[in-house]
Order: sequence, then C-alpha cells, then structure tokens
Amino acid sequence: MQRSDSAVSDGIFEIVIDNPPVNAGTQAVRAFVLEALQDAAKSAAQAVVIRGKGGNFVAGSDLREFSGPLAAPQWPEVFTAIANLPMPVIATIEGAAFGGGYELALACDGRIASPDAILGLPEVALGIVPGAGGTQRLPRLTGRSEAIRLICGAVRVPAEEALRLGMIDRLASEDLLSEAKDFALSLPGKQPLDAKPVPEEPDQQIEEAAALALKKARSNRVVREAIALIRSAGQGDVTENLAREREVFQTLRTGDEAAALRYQFFAERTAAKSLPKASRAARLSRVGVLGAGTMGAGLTASLLAAGKSVTLVDIAETALEKGRETAVSALNRLLAPDDMAEAMAQLRTSSELGALSECEMVIEAVIEDAGVKTAVLQQLGTALSPSAVLASNTSYLDIATLAKASGRPDRFLGLHFFAPVPQMALVEIVPLPETLPEVCATAARLVRDMGKIAVKAGPCEGFLGNRIYAAYRAQCEFLVDEGAMPWDVDAVLRAQGFRMGVFQVGDLSGLDIGWALRRKRDATRDPAERYVDMPDTLYDMGRLGRKTDAGWYLYNADNPHGAPDPEIEALIRARRRAGQSVPDAETIRRRAMGAILNEAALAFADGTASAASDIDVVLVNGYGFARDKGGPLWQAARLCATERMAMIDAVAVANGPTFRRGPVEDLIAALH
Repeated sequence: MQRSDSAVSDGIFEIVIDNPPVNAGTQAVRAFVLEALQDAAKSAAQAVVIRGKGGNFVAGSDLREFSGPLAAPQWPEVFTAIANLPMPVIATIEGAAFGGGYELALACDGRIASPDAILGLPEVALGIVPGAGGTQRLPRLTGRSEAIRLICGAVRVPAEEALRLGMIDRLASEDLLSEAKDFALSLPGKQPLDAKPVPEEPDQQIEEAAALALKKARSNRVVREAIALIRSAGQGDVTENLAREREVFQTLRTGDEAAALRYQFFAERTAAKSLPKASRAARLSRVGVLGAGTMGAGLTASLLAAGKSVTLVDIAETALEKGRETAVSALNRLLAPDDMAEAMAQLRTSSELGALSECEMVIEAVIEDAGVKTAVLQQLGTALSPSAVLASNTSYLDIATLAKASGRPDRFLGLHFFAPVPQMALVEIVPLPETLPEVCATAARLVRDMGKIAVKAGPCEGFLGNRIYAAYRAQCEFLVDEGAMPWDVDAVLRAQGFRMGVFQVGDLSGLDIGWALRRKRDATRDPAERYVDMPDTLYDMGRLGRKTDAGWYLYNADNPHGAPDPEIEALIRARRRAGQSVPDAETIRRRAMGAILNEAALAFADGTASAASDIDVVLVNGYGFARDKGGPLWQAARLCATERMAMIDAVAVANGPTFRRGPVEDLIAALH
C-alpha cells in the first residue's frame, strides 16, 4: 500500500490502496487508510482522492477475519476520520467496490467510477447486514425502497446503472484519476451523506419492496434486520442509528448462519481451485446441443442467455419444434424483453448432425440409455472438427465407455447439468485420465460463463451428487420399511436443511425412473444387499408420482404439492412386523445424515471428491440443501466424534453385511 506524502501541485492528497489480488479490506488496509487520512489532515491539500491499485477499489472485507474479534481499527473509525477531515474526500472507483469497499465510498464526500466498475452491498448473502453505514447512507442516495431491493437482494450494480440510481455522482469518460481530481477540486467543501435527507416516497412503495424482499428470502432473520435498519435511515439520531447497525452486524457476524454462509463461500472457491487453471481455457462462442428434450432445451436457453451461439439438433422434427418452444419460454424468464431478439438470433435448429460440424463444443443430451448415447457419440466423434470438445450430460452412465465410443477420449468429458437447467446452479465436470487439462479448463470456463458453479467429480456411478443421494435415499427407504411414514421422513430432512425430502423428490422426478434403475442393477446386485420392495409395489400399483397424481403422496386440486395418503399409510402399517419399533424423528435424522456422511467419506477417500467441502457445495447447489445451514458435512463437523460414530454405527446396522465404513474422521479433518 502506498500514498503520496505531501499535497501535489494540483492540491490533491492521493491515497492508493494496494492489497493484491482484489484489494480486500483487511486490518492492514484499514490501518493504512486511517494513518493516511491523519497525514492528509496535516497537509496543505485542498482535497483527498482514495483509489485502488490493480483493477479494484476495495472488493469487500476479508471474510477470514469474521470468525473472531475484529482487530482495530474497524471501518467506522476510519469513516469518522474521513468525516473529521476539513477537506472533501473522493472515492475513485474502478473494478469492484463491494461491502466495506462500497461503504468506504459512501463515507466519502463524492463518488466517481469508471465504466467497468461494479458496486454493491452483498452482505445479506453472507448472513450479515452492512455494518459500517451501508443501511443508513445508501437510502440517502437511492431512497428506502430501492435500498431494500439492493441490500436484501445482494445486488451487484454496474456503473451505468449505479449512476442512474444515484449510487455514484459521476461516471468517468476517459481518465478516471484525472477526472476524479477535477471533481474533488470542484466541490465547495464537505458533502457528508449523514447530513443528506432520505428522499420522500410513498409508504406503499416501501412496503411492497419489503414484502418482495421477505418473500424471496423466505422471511429470514437477516433480511428482516436489514429492512428494519433501512427503514430507520433518516429518522432519529444518525449516530444512534449507525451504532444500532453496527450492533446488529456484530451479532449476526458471530452467529451460526453467517458462519455457515462463509463456509459455503470458501467451499465454492476451493471447488474452483480443483479445476485446471483458466489460462488453459478457450472461450467458446459456438456450442452445439444434441437432443431437444427437457435437458437439451434447458441447456439451449442457458447457453443463449450466456451470449453463446447455439445449434440445437434432434432427429425428430416434432421434438425439435417442442424443444425450441421450451427454450424460448425458459429464455423469457432469464432475459429482459429487450435482449430476447438478440439472443434468439444466435439460435439455429436442425435435424441433421452435420449442422454441428462447426461447433467448438457439443453437449450430448439424449435420453439416459447407454445404447442410445453410445450410438450418437460414435456418430458425433466423426462428424465434428478434430479440435471440438465433446461432452455427455449423463447422470449415471459409465463415462469411460462413452469416451471410447466418441473416438476422442482426450477431448471428451462428462458435464452433468442438473434439472431444470435454467434454475439449477450446479454442474459436475467429470474428466477422465485421458481428458486434456485444457479441455477440462474450457468446460469449466463455459460453466462459469453460464453463471453456474462447477465441481469436479470422479467418473464413478452417479458421480458425486447422485452417488451420495442414492445412499441416503436408500436409508430413507429402509426407515419406511421399518414403519416410518414417508412424510415424516421428509419433514425431518426439510428441518435439517433440505428444501424437499427424498420422497417428494421421487414423486417429482417420477417413480418409473427409480424402477428402471433398479431393473438395470438386478443382474449385478449382491444377494446379501438389503433391498426394499415398497417402491416396486408403488410402481405396480401405477403410482408413478405427480404425473399420475399418486406416488408416495396424493396429488389433487386441493393438494397440488402432495398430501399424506391414507392408502400409503395403511400399506405401511400392514407391513410392520409385530413388536417392531417405529423410527422416531431423531432416529430418522441420525440415519439419514449418517448415510450422507459415510458415503461422503468413501467418495473423498477414493478421489471422487477432490476436496471434502466439494460435497457440501454439491448438496447445496444441486440438491437444495439450505446454504445458510452450511451443508451436511459442515453440520457433522460441529458434532463430537462420538456422535458421528453413533450415526455411522446406526447406518451400519440398518444396511447389513454389505455396509462399507468410510474414513469419516479423515473427511472431517479435511474440512478445516
């Protein structure tokens, strides 16, 4: 970090924050800025300009500091020094100004940004509220309703929009630093936001913004606290409001929810590091999708929304037409109306494989059948350019067999997108030993371009997510076999953190899918393996889930999301053995979470998971586990070893002789 030691000829005292790679607001940065401001107060400068070096202003606080007491000086002390300076202070923003970085800008007397700057207060996404004036100063620029949207939605705002909203005062046209200095010298004196009134707006507008924010956040505590603080802006004593904001921030920062969200933040960073470096990656512009079903149409929409040119191919004209309609419908939800025409101009459809010949990557998304996929991959391998990358969107099939069929194993990999593709964030990238590093890096870059989270997974059955899902789904079926009701099992899973229970998920995807998977395994299933035939009974009864209005649950106009079914309850009660103890809620919790923990340990030990925390990233982003509850492994790490052992022992007894015990304590140690 550096600063000028005297007022330069133009009367500006310049403070330059240099803390690579992103100029995080660490204790050292805060101490440096405070000392620099103290020096500026002694100088003959007419104004102070604060800027960042290396492409960012201040890209937020260092989250590693948030797990313990924050060292002095903290941002409020720095901002008080800005307020006490006799001369105006200008924030000169390029790149990122997030969290404490944007609060630094709000504490200044003026804000100017480069056209590529992006600003925001995303703290709510980390389980905290802005704690250094954000909830009190932003409303003075944007109004309360807009501040509620921006803060509660953790919105990142591009510079042009920030200017329109009043978040910055000026947008530089050419030379940011020169224009910042001119701006600083043009100010007649101090312009603190604390003295600026909050714009008047109708109460109904504020209420509507608050209601929408609460609905999106499912009324969580952090959003409620943020809304209350924003409402208080401009009312009562400023100093008291700022103190209250800091108090709320400190309380939330040390809570379980914030700790869980910080864990997820770093876990996603770790997952990204498991993939080859971006320097090896090519940026794709022309992508092909083979198969116009639900997955193919969703892929097409997501690729178009990411600005890619897409060729969608299906041999059936009717499927192609329906796939195009589905893609357009999904794209309408992803893009603003003004952007639709440009995106649709990048879509080409065809029933001929040859239409894919100029694509840089083709993603195969035909039905999950080994014979069908092998046949189309053989054709694609010869139809595509030798340099093209070929990916299969398979969930369970053997990647090595598919790669061999393609004839280009070095330029082949699995890309497991989760349905519905436009809404789901997770993509499992499944390379083989033969897959070139640059191919894997290119796939990872495409996933990032699509706004999704990539996790590297080893090429085993079910990869990472479905492998673990299969283990805890089986455990839940054991619990029903022992007399628990499926809705009671699902209720426990939801309370633990899953958005849906396994039986709700089964009904949603269709019980015929599970039936088909079981039939494929019949020939190779170990006779000693515990097998529950209740799902087969439901299949034989024609209860296939939502598609037939009956599965584990009953569906009708009054219960579109499913209701407990007396017929299923009677069936389960009739199957109970005399004297059988029905699993209670605690037994359900320990067994389901123990199954996840044990299979995760096995997956980490055999290399299917590159990092222990990857498993929580997968379960949060692919299976709906609540981000603010960290993930099943994060939860297990907060238990003692004896409790974890008891969970695994219970699963071992339930599974029987085929149970394999994973090195759970090695897994837990690797999380830290």
